[in-house]
Amino acid sequence: MDCYTANWNPLGDSAFYRKYELYSMDWDLKEELRDCLVAAAPYGGPIALLRNPWRKEKAASVRPVLDIYSASGIPLASLLWKSGPVVSLGWSAEEELLCVQEDGAVLVYGLHGDFRRHFSMGNEVLQNRVLDARIFHTEFGSGVAILTGAHRFTLSANVGDLKLRRMPEVPGLQSAPSCWTALCQDRVAHILLAVGPDLYLLDHAACSAVTPPGLAPGVSSFLQMAVSFTYRHLALFTDTGYIWMGTASLKEKLCEFNCNIRAPPKQMVWCSRPRSKERAVVVAWERRLMVVGDASESIQYKQLTIQVLLDRLVLRRLYPLAIQICEYLRLPEVQGVSRILAHWACYKVQQKDVSDEDVARAINQKLGDTPGVSYSDIAARAYGCGRTELAIKLLEYEPRSGEQVPLLLKMKRSKLALSKAIESGDTDLVFTVLLHLKNELNRGDFFMTLRNQPMALSLYRQFCKHQELETLKDLYNQDDNHQELGSFHIRASYAAEERIEGRVAALQTAADAFYKAKNEFAAKATEDQMRLLRLQRRLEDELGGQFLDLSLHDTVTTLILGGHNKRAEQLARDFRIPDKRLWWLKLTALADLEDWEELEKFSKSKKSPIGYLPFVEICMKQHNKYEAKKYASRVGPEQKVKALLLVGDVAQAADVAIEHRNEAELSLVLSHCTGATDGATADKIQRARAQAQKK
Repeated sequence: MDCYTANWNPLGDSAFYRKYELYSMDWDLKEELRDCLVAAAPYGGPIALLRNPWRKEKAASVRPVLDIYSASGIPLASLLWKSGPVVSLGWSAEEELLCVQEDGAVLVYGLHGDFRRHFSMGNEVLQNRVLDARIFHTEFGSGVAILTGAHRFTLSANVGDLKLRRMPEVPGLQSAPSCWTALCQDRVAHILLAVGPDLYLLDHAACSAVTPPGLAPGVSSFLQMAVSFTYRHLALFTDTGYIWMGTASLKEKLCEFNCNIRAPPKQMVWCSRPRSKERAVVVAWERRLMVVGDASESIQYKQLTIQVLLDRLVLRRLYPLAIQICEYLRLPEVQGVSRILAHWACYKVQQKDVSDEDVARAINQKLGDTPGVSYSDIAARAYGCGRTELAIKLLEYEPRSGEQVPLLLKMKRSKLALSKAIESGDTDLVFTVLLHLKNELNRGDFFMTLRNQPMALSLYRQFCKHQELETLKDLYNQDDNHQELGSFHIRASYAAEERIEGRVAALQTAADAFYKAKNEFAAKATEDQMRLLRLQRRLEDELGGQFLDLSLHDTVTTLILGGHNKRAEQLARDFRIPDKRLWWLKLTALADLEDWEELEKFSKSKKSPIGYLPFVEICMKQHNKYEAKKYASRVGPEQKVKALLLVGDVAQAADVAIEHRNEAELSLVLSHCTGATDGATADKIQRARAQAQKK
């Protein structure tokens, strides 16, 4: 039995441990880890080392080197650090390296050392500099907490959606706290810090003093603190050498252990084995390591989901292995193989030693019409790598115009974007591109672009008719479209001008445009309108009343209604109103006035060019049968029957119809015969019909 237990060492009274090497690290470190900033990602993720010359006075002129290794020490990336002094490193949940600089800038790098983006923690941090920083993880993402030189805290709970929060001031804090950490409780990020024997919890609104339950007396300072990965548990190391372990809410104590060492530890972290009930805190000093455990309660740790596992394989560019896993697990294509292939394509576009044509062809051959793959996303990655032509080639495979156009606009290929938008038939998309082009190009180039795209030009004209009338006029001028220019000035004379002089001037411009368009009819009609406007103004000045903006016919009618017959006749002569139209206007106006005497005089002034049936109709419309009968007798033979029927003389209408021997007229009269009063007339018509049939 000795051979099986020889390498086990006692840990307390009832437990044993052993130490053995799982694998050797492949790195070849030229400096000790103590001289580097170190960040190890969770779940066996990558390790980042920044050789830190800012800590060495003798090497202040040497550029730092940022190295990234796999968990087994395989080199993944190495780059010279060309930015400012770094205070802290940390990995996000997406395995992006966050480098917090002294000036508050946070630089973000990928797993392979590719620069992703940067952001600032705000002006206050810039002014007061960064004393210390923590990278922490929440259910919303990865966050950054900053301690500034003014001993104030600023944090963002999610660097993917940056919202900075300045935490409340700690009363009496004149120097940096002895230790501090970020907590996440009830979906809110907090700061827990120690100032001498006191602990303070900061949230967005207040600073609260807190006390760990069951803490051994005599503590004058907290030297180190550690929160578990799930933020459920907290460990505190005091200057009395005690390690207090409890819930992060500081409401429950799990255990307390006296390690008999009062020197502050270099590091203190929580650890646990999968499916184990045991929780433990590992405390490290310069030459000593201590494990403090508690087994009073089970803890559930979330393991890596399959999606996170696939993401990590993708980050390591192990695409074939990721696809095999997807196929083995029979994941839906959109969640599995399609997603992996899309990531592979985004990596492929970064291979700048391969031509654009070859990369585009290889991607299309591999992806084809794979569901869930967006060629526009891949093209966007190509554009972000400075490969604009490759991005354009990839967009040719994108079937959705709505995805093509925004990226083309971003790449400043606006004319190509316009062509694609027109091909889609989506007018909203075309309008989007047009407004972008209008802001991007000078007016002349913009109009020339529209001239080559009739559909776009038509849509833009419609837009201008409602939004930008002056631009519409410029478009017509650019195209020498005098017909539309004339119409534009006609509308402008009524819509924009209130003064009669301005309206007449606009109409004159319209008439000139119509002459240039060789549209003499429109030109002369416009000139007639100018004459009418001037005359209407004169009539208003001389006669009073409202004449402006009346039509020619309404102007004549208004004059007749006002008793100005001579002026009405003169106006008719000036504008060559045909006699028939004038007689109709005058007949209607006099009947509306019920000026029957003047109407009779008018009817006898000369032979009526419209006949006398209209007189009968107008009088009956005014319910004046007496006056109507005067004109019925003057109606010509072809309309006599209709006139007699209008005035109610059915018997005489029958006689005229029988005399004319007109079957249509006989049927018309017969349809007006009603009741016993017209019985004799109906019989008379029937006898006339029978007699006509015998002949």
